[in-house]
Amino acid sequence: MTPVPYAVADDDLALLTDLYQLTMLQAYWAEGMEARATFSLFFRRLPATRRFMLACGQQHAAELATRLRFGESQLARLAGTGLFDADFLDWLGRWRFRGDIRALPEGTPVFGNEPLLEVEAPIAEAQLLESLLMNLVQLETVLASKAVRLVIAARGRPVVDFGLRRMHGIDAAVRGVRAYRTAGLEGTSNVLGGLRHGMALRGTMAHSYILAHDDEREAFRAFARHYPGTTLLVDTHDTLEGVRRVIALLREEPALAVKAIRLDSGDLGELARGARALLDAAGHGEVKIVASSGLDEGQIAALIDAGAPIDIFGVGTEMGVSADAPVIDLSYKLVAYAGTPRVKHSPGKINLPGGKQLYRRLGADGRYAGDIIALRDEAGIDGEPLLRPLVVDGRVVAEEMALAEGARERVREALTALPAPLLELAPGESDYPVTLSPGLAALSRRL
Repeated sequence: MTPVPYAVADDDLALLTDLYQLTMLQAYWAEGMEARATFSLFFRRLPATRRFMLACGQQHAAELATRLRFGESQLARLAGTGLFDADFLDWLGRWRFRGDIRALPEGTPVFGNEPLLEVEAPIAEAQLLESLLMNLVQLETVLASKAVRLVIAARGRPVVDFGLRRMHGIDAAVRGVRAYRTAGLEGTSNVLGGLRHGMALRGTMAHSYILAHDDEREAFRAFARHYPGTTLLVDTHDTLEGVRRVIALLREEPALAVKAIRLDSGDLGELARGARALLDAAGHGEVKIVASSGLDEGQIAALIDAGAPIDIFGVGTEMGVSADAPVIDLSYKLVAYAGTPRVKHSPGKINLPGGKQLYRRLGADGRYAGDIIALRDEAGIDGEPLLRPLVVDGRVVAEEMALAEGARERVREALTALPAPLLELAPGESDYPVTLSPGLAALSRRL
C-alpha cells in the first residue's frame, strides 16, 4: 500500500479545492461560457479585536496560481468519482491560468471591503482559484496581523516565534513563519520554517535536558560548552537559584559565553527583576533575559509598562493560532462578467461591483489619512493606487513585490504612518475612513 503523504504534494495542488469549483467548471465548459470575469478577494469587517489587518499571502498565492496543473494521476482520480465527463477531463488536462492578477503588496495594512487582490480571466480560470487563494491568504493575513500586534506591544524589543508545536497543522506552521517575518518578528524556533523563509533560528533547551542531568549546574556547564553564546533555561526547579548557578558557572569558567537566561514560568515580571539584580550585582549586565510562557500582546505590554527588565519575548500558542481572532470573513466574489458589473444582494453579504482600485491618502503629518475604493479605471481619485499588476497573461511580472525583506520593510514604514489610535491594542472600533469614489458609489446604488 502506498503511504499517504502528510502534506499536500505540489502535483496535487490543483485538487486542493472545493467540489463545487470543479462542478461549476464543468458546467461553464458545457455551456460554452468563456467570457472574462473579475473576482475580488476581500473581507467585509474587521475582527472585534483588530483595528487593522496586515495583508499577507496574496502575492505568494497569486504566483502559485500560475503553476497549477492537472496531471494524469489527478485526472484519473477525478474520473473515479463518476462526476465528470471524459471530454471535460481532457479539457481540464490542458487547463492553465492565463489571466491577470492585481494585488496589494505584501505587508499592506488593510480594512473592511478593501480588495486584497483581484483576478481577471476567463471565468473557468478565475473560478478555480477561489478555494486555494482564500486558504493561503486567510492563514497568512490572520497570523501576520496577530504578530504585528506583538511587535507593537514589545516597543522595539525582539519577539521570537515559539509556536510550532501547537499550530493547526504542519503547513500552517511553516507558512506562519513567512507571515511572522513580514510582521517584524526577530526569529523562530521552527527549523524548517526559518530555513525556508530566511528567518533567524532561535532557541534554547527544554526542561527535559536539565532533568536528564543529576545536577542543574552541570547541565548548564555541558550545554554552554557545546554552544558558546547560548541561552540557559533557569526555571526547572527554582528560578532565582538557577540564576545563581549560572553566575557561579561563569565565575568558575569565565571563558563560557552565556548570552541570556530564559524564564518560562511564574511571575515573569518579579522574576525578571530578581534575576536582573543578581546578574548585575555579579557584574554580568551583558546577560540578557528572555521570557516566555503563554504570552500575548496584552501581557507583553503590561510587563513593559511595569518596568520588567525583559529583553526578548518568546511567543507560542497565542500567536500560532491567533487565539483572539483566528479567522476573518474573507470572500472571493464575482464582481464582473462579460463586461457587465455584477453584485450579490444577499442580506449582510452585499459586495461592491466591478473591477476596483484602492487609493491611500496621506495627511500633512505623513500619516495615513484615509482610503478610497474606486472603479479600476476611474479618473481623478486622490491618493496612491495600491493594487498593482502581479500576474499578466498567466505570467508573474513583479516578483520583487513579494520578496520577504521588502514586505518586512513595508510593515516597518506602515507602523510609523498608521494613525496612533490604530496602534492601540485594546479592542475598539477602527475609525479609519474608508470611502467609495463617486463612480463606485453611483454604480453600487444603480445595481
